[in-house]
Amino acid sequence: MYDVAIIGCGVIGAACAYELSRYDQSVVILEAKNDVAAGTTKANSAILHAGYDPAPDTWMGKLNVRGVRLARDICQRLDVGYEQCGSLVVAFSEADLPTLETLYQRGLANGVPGIELVDAARAHELEPELSDAVVGALWAPSAAIVNPWEFALAMAEVAVRNGVELRLRAQVTAVTRTSAGAFELTVPQGIVSARTVINAAGVAAGQVHDFIATPSFHITPTRGQYHLLDHSSAGIVRHVVFQCPNERGKGVLVAPTVHGNVIVGPDAEPLPDDQADNTACTAAGQDFVAQQALLSIPKLNLRDNIRNFAGIRANVDSGDFIIGEAPDVPGWFDLAGMKSPGLSCAPAVAEVASDWLANRGIRGVRKQNYQDGRTHIRFVEHTPDDRAALVAQDPAYGRIICRCETVTEAEIIHALHEEIPATTIDGVKRRAGTGMGRCQGGFCGPRILELICRELDMSPLEVLQDEDGSYVLDSLAKGGE
Repeated sequence: MYDVAIIGCGVIGAACAYELSRYDQSVVILEAKNDVAAGTTKANSAILHAGYDPAPDTWMGKLNVRGVRLARDICQRLDVGYEQCGSLVVAFSEADLPTLETLYQRGLANGVPGIELVDAARAHELEPELSDAVVGALWAPSAAIVNPWEFALAMAEVAVRNGVELRLRAQVTAVTRTSAGAFELTVPQGIVSARTVINAAGVAAGQVHDFIATPSFHITPTRGQYHLLDHSSAGIVRHVVFQCPNERGKGVLVAPTVHGNVIVGPDAEPLPDDQADNTACTAAGQDFVAQQALLSIPKLNLRDNIRNFAGIRANVDSGDFIIGEAPDVPGWFDLAGMKSPGLSCAPAVAEVASDWLANRGIRGVRKQNYQDGRTHIRFVEHTPDDRAALVAQDPAYGRIICRCETVTEAEIIHALHEEIPATTIDGVKRRAGTGMGRCQGGFCGPRILELICRELDMSPLEVLQDEDGSYVLDSLAKGGE
C-alpha cells in the first residue's frame, strides 16, 4: 500500500515525484512506456514560456511565471541544459498590434518580469534577421530554452535516489476502489494499491480519469510537426521568435536550442482518440511549418534540416489545465490537459499537488537526509585541460563515439548505469546527446548498440531503438551469436 501513486512520468509526473520525494511518504510512479519522458516531454518546442499568453484567472496564468522561476533554479541545481535567451512575439501588420497589447497587459497581470512592447527598429536590433515586414514586437527577457527530457529525467532521478519507486512498462488499464477507500490500479504486472492517486498521464489522462470518476473533460490529441536544423544554422536567431497566437496555439516559432541547433514548428493537427500515438510526419504539415517560419526569418535555410519529428500535445476542451480532486472520487487528483505552457508550469503544478496532499494529511514531514543535486559531465563543453584531466581519470573519455556531438564512451557508459539507466539507443540519446547531429546516429548507432550489449549483458537482437518492439536487428549474419 503506497501513500501516493503517480500515473505517468513525463515532466509533470517527474516534477510531482521530485517534489514529493522531499517528504517522508511512500510514492510509486507508474509509467506506461519503457523509459521516462517518452511522450510529449520528448517531442516539443523546449520553451519555458515567459507567461504572457494565458489569462490571469486560469491555472496557466497563475502557475506560469512561478513555474519558470522554479525551473531555472531546478536546472541549475540538477545541471540541466538551460539558457535564458528571451522571446519575441512579432507583429506583421498594424492589425496585429492590438494582439500584442493584449498579451502585454496579460503579462503585467501575471507578473512577467521585464516585459515590454518594442517598435520595429528595436525588434530588429534584438533579432537582426527578422522579416522587414515586422512592425513591432513583444519582448519578454525571462523566457528560456531547456533540454526538456533531461529536465524530466533529472527530477525523476533525484526522486528515485530519495526513495520513490519507478515502475516502467506499467500502463494503468483499470482502476477500482476497495471498501476501505484505497485505490487498486491494474498494471501488466498485477495490482498496485495506493491511498491517493495523482493522474499525470498526459494525452491519456482523460481516459485514465474515466476509469474511476465521472467523465468531465475530453482531451484531443494534437500533433505538432517540427524541423530541426543543423548546427550550421546556429546564430540565425538568438531568441525565441513567435508569431501572434491564434485559437489553435502559439503558432510556428523559430528558436535556438540548448544543443546548438535551430528548431522550427509546430503546426497543430487534431487527431482522433485512436491515433493518440501517431507521430508520423506529413508533407503537408512540414511544408506548412516551413512556409510559416520563413515569414518570420526569411533567410532561414531549411536545407540545413537534419531531422523532422512530431509530438502529441493534450488539448483539453476546457481550454485550461485540469487541476484538482475529482468531485465524486476523494483522493483522486487530476493533472490533465497539460499542453503549452505545461513544461513551463511543471514545478509549480507539482507544488499544487503537494499542497493538496498536505491538506489531506497524507504528505509526511520533510526528510532530514534528503539528497538533492546532480552533475552531468558533457565532455564537449570542457576546456582542453579539463578534458585531459577527465581522460587521465578514465580513458573511456578519450574515445569519441558520437563524432557530430563529441560524446565519449565514458558518457555513454554513465547513461547505461545511472539511477534511471538507459536501455535503448534513443534512451542513450536522451541522456548523453548521441545521434543528435548531422548524421543522426548513422556513425555512432552501431557502436552504441555494442556498448549496450557489453554493459547490460544483452544480445544484439534484444536491443531496441526506442519503444518496445522497435528492435534494431532482425537477425545476425555470418555465424554471429
